[in-house]
Amino acid sequence: MPKIPGKARTMTPKTTTKKLQSRAPKKTFSVLERNILMSKGVSEVQLEKIVKNGIRGREDFRAVGDAATLAVLADLPPDTAARVMAWALGLENIVVESADLVRCMYCGTKQPKDYKSGDLCVSCGKQAEPIMACFWCGSTGPGKFCRRCGAEFVPTGELELAILLKRDGLPKGDIPEKLRGMSQADKDVLWGRARRY
Repeated sequence: MPKIPGKARTMTPKTTTKKLQSRAPKKTFSVLERNILMSKGVSEVQLEKIVKNGIRGREDFRAVGDAATLAVLADLPPDTAARVMAWALGLENIVVESADLVRCMYCGTKQPKDYKSGDLCVSCGKQAEPIMACFWCGSTGPGKFCRRCGAEFVPTGELELAILLKRDGLPKGDIPEKLRGMSQADKDVLWGRARRY
C-alpha cells in the first residue's frame, strides 16, 4: 500500500493502550507509607502480598473497603488489618474536649462544671490546678503556663532559683528547662548565691 503524503499513520486501539501502559509509571507505596505500614504491624512478606493484589498506595485501600477483606488479601491478623484500615481511611479516633474542661494535674480526673480555680480535686483531694507564681512577670495563676507572659511555671520550691537565672540574663523559655536539667549539687550552688541577695 503506497503512502499518501500528509496522512498521519493511525494506531489501533490495542496498540495505543499497550504503549500508554508501558509509558505510565507504576505507582507504589512511598517510603513514608511503607514505614507507617510496618509500624502498624505489616511484615515485608505481607506488604508484598498487598502490592501483588494491586494495592499500591493509601488511596487504594478505599477499594478494599474493610479490615476483614484486607486480612484475607494480605494474610494479616485481624487487629493489624484493622489498624492499617483505620490509618488508610483516616478513621483514627480524635477526642475533642471542651475548652473550659479542667483536669486534675495530679490524677487527670475531669473536674465538675462548677469547678473554680483553686478547688480540690473530686478524686484525689489535691488542688486540681494549683495557683503558681510566675518567675518572669510576677503574676499568679493556675495551669502550667503564665496567662500574662506565657512563661512556663517552675515548681514553687525553685521559684527563687528561676528568678536568679532571669537576673543572670537567661531567656524566658530556657529557664525551666535548665532547672530540670540541673543536678542537686548545681542547685545547691545556686541556692548559695540566692541567699546572698
